[in-house]
Formats: sequence, C-alpha cells, structure tokens
Amino acid sequence: MADAPFRPFDTLLDEAAALTTLRAATHGAEDGELFLERKRSEVIVLDDRRIKAATYDASEGFGLRAVKGEVAAYAHSTEISERSLTRAAETARLAIGSGGGILAPAPVGTNQRLYSDADPMADATFAAKIDTLKEIDAYARSLDPRVVQVSATIAAGLQEIEILRPEGTRLTDIRPMARMNVSVIVEHQGRREQGGTGGGGRYGLARLMEPSHWQPLLREALRIALVNLDAIPAPAGMMDVVLGPGWPGILLHEAIGHGLEGDFNRKKTSAFAGLMGSQIASRGVTVLDDGTIPDRRGSISVDDEGTASQRNVLIEDGVLVGYMQDRQNARLMGVPATGNGRRESYAHIPMPRMTNTYMLGGTDDPAGIVASLKDGIYAVGFGGGQVDITNGKFVFSCTEAYQVKNGIVGAPVKGATLIGDGATALKGIRAIGNDLALDPGIGNCGKAGQWVPVGVGQPTLMIGGLTVGGSQA
Repeated sequence: MADAPFRPFDTLLDEAAALTTLRAATHGAEDGELFLERKRSEVIVLDDRRIKAATYDASEGFGLRAVKGEVAAYAHSTEISERSLTRAAETARLAIGSGGGILAPAPVGTNQRLYSDADPMADATFAAKIDTLKEIDAYARSLDPRVVQVSATIAAGLQEIEILRPEGTRLTDIRPMARMNVSVIVEHQGRREQGGTGGGGRYGLARLMEPSHWQPLLREALRIALVNLDAIPAPAGMMDVVLGPGWPGILLHEAIGHGLEGDFNRKKTSAFAGLMGSQIASRGVTVLDDGTIPDRRGSISVDDEGTASQRNVLIEDGVLVGYMQDRQNARLMGVPATGNGRRESYAHIPMPRMTNTYMLGGTDDPAGIVASLKDGIYAVGFGGGQVDITNGKFVFSCTEAYQVKNGIVGAPVKGATLIGDGATALKGIRAIGNDLALDPGIGNCGKAGQWVPVGVGQPTLMIGGLTVGGSQA
C-alpha cells in the first residue's frame, strides 16, 4: 500500500508557527527558506543468477537556511518538529549575526509539471521485480554461449519536498525516479570483457520492466562486450577525435559545464571567469542547460530553492552568454537566478548545479564527419573521468572506441583515454553533426560531496588535437 502524501504542515508542524520561526531566523538576512523532504528508494541487484542485494531506504528531515552576503547559515535535522526547528533557527541567527540585509524577492511561481506524482516503486510487486531480473539473466545467457556472467539492477525512488519562504510562499514538488542497469561478461579463449548499459528517468518502473525495453538493453550490452573482446591496445599521441552522439556528452558536462556554474565564476576559480560575451568556442557551438524536458532524469519542475526550472542558453554560436545560477550567487553577481539551485537532500545546502546539459546539433552528416577523420579515434562510449575546474583540464576513459585511418573505421581499441582542457576543446570543434541525442538516463553528478541526477547530450563531434593516452606509442 502506498504511503500517505507528505504533508508536514498538516501532520508535523503548525504552518503559522513555522513561518514565525523562519522569519525570526531570517530577520535581517537577504534570503532563506525552510526545506522539508521525505525520500524513499528501493534497489534490487541480481548478480550471477543470485539476488545480491535488496534494499529499501526511507528518510525525512528539514534544512533551514539564512543567507546574508556570502554567508549561508544552515542547520538541518532528521526530526521535523517545532522544537528542532527552533534550535535550527537559533543556530542560523548566530551565524548571520545582527542582520541588516533586505530580503530578496520570492521566486516567481509556476504551474509546470514535468513528470508524474505517482510512486514508481508501486508499479510492480517485489516478486514481479525478482522475476524480471531472473528473466533478464536467462535471456542474456541465451544470446551467446560466451556470456559467463550477468548483472542487473532495478532501482526506483520518490522524493517529496516542500519549501516555505519567509514572505509566506509555499512550494511543493514530487519527483519520481526509475532506472535499470544491465551488464554482461563474455569469455573467449581465456579473455574476459564486459559490456553494460542502462537508462531511466522520472517515471514509473512499468516501462523499464517490459521485455521490449530490457531485451534491447541486453543486446547492446552484449555487443559492447564482444567489441571489447576483439579490441587491440589503444594508440597514444596527439590526434583528432570524433565523439559519438548522446552519452559522450558527459565530457561536455564535466570539462565545460562545471566551469559555467555561477559560484566558480563569482569566485573567479573557473577557467571561464570574466569571459562573458567572449568567443570561447568554435562557431556553430550552442550549449544549453535545460531542466524543463519532460520525464528526463535531470529535469526538475522547481529547483531546491523554489525557482522554476528553465531552459538556459550558456554558449550561443560559440559566444559565452550565460552561467547557471542559484539565488545567492545570482544576487551577488547582479543577475537573475536560473533555476539551478540544487541539493542532494535536506541535509545539504543548495548550490549551482546542472540539470540536462547538451550541445545543439549542427548541419554536418555524422558519417561524413567520421569519413573525414584521417588518423584518429572514434569514441562512442565513456566511463569515468576527472576534471580540474580551475583550468578545465580533463582525463576521460573510453569504454568503446575505434581506430580510424583515412576515414575507415578499423579495429576497436582498449585502454584509450582522452586528455585535454575544456577551453581548448571548445575551440577545437571542427564539425558538428545533425544527430543530437540525449543520454539514456544514467547520469549522476558530484560536486562538493553532493550527488544529484543529471542528463547530458550532444551530436557527433570532431575535436582536433586531443591527447589520446594508450599503450601503443
């Protein structure tokens, strides 16, 4: 049976008393809010024919914030009560001192609903989820006798939030999330390789549990594993690289996106600080952060400060035109908030974060882009990576890549890493495909110890002069 709706002001707090306490905490502050949250999640993992884990987690709590200038006082508690709220308000008052600020205007209201309120965990019984995982295992093994191990994960959750602001504004959002991941290990002549994929979004588990969804996922995971089974050591050196559409946008997210978040630019620690209005990328490059795409993993109807999610243009035809902002950094920089104030949970303070970040498509034929590559790498899948925000330098590992000679796609390569920096890579974009694609719904983003779901995307791109790290000189 589904849990009752999260209504903290009906069951746990008196709204008038909570508002009085919040106003006392933010008296003389420039901004602040009471953020209340209830979160529930379920994860079931099958590995090598056995249920390896089956977990259910539930939590609730509140965070109270008072902001003055660059100071943000924050207190949180797992206990939603007037006593805990009073303690949190007293703590916030100590941090911001005597006040003297003028409260910023409230966020503009919105009625947009980008996803369902339904609990995605309620789409199927626990037994049905177990049966689906077993069917996945059996189907994967039936595809190829070289499959020696299968792993699959079904995950779903529901986050319910309510925000109370000092002027009396109340905002709510109910955020579902569902995801399925699959991976296979194949073995041939003593060599083992892995392939995996997955996807999901802000909807129920029902569509993910349909064979029409997970069977193609398994075929794709097997294809990647078999490609890697034939892979040769990656070459090394400076060369041109073609990136495939969709998930390779994770490089854009990490190497460029973080550098366009407001806090890094206000503090001048970003490689893009002070470059507003400058040509920072090749002509034709337009990059957006858009939290308003229905059902997408990175979408939010309102951010965690109550600002409506927006479609923000960051780079337009190669020119830097915008940063992603929360309310505090926007106020300090004298610009509007952009709906990018996000936090992992009630126990975390909001900060500027990406939602769905992607590059618009161009006019070039993707096959023609690959055919124009004389000597380089065609990278279509990525794993982990590291980025230094201060200079934009990045290192990314490829999970699926191919060597290209004179426009002919050759052998798959193993162990390839792409090394460069975001500012140089932007200016090194030589061709932009007409095949924009978004990732399948697998992205998570970390910043300052907080993790939030995100989306990425891009068309096929050619970038000149990246360093490829490999084992062949």
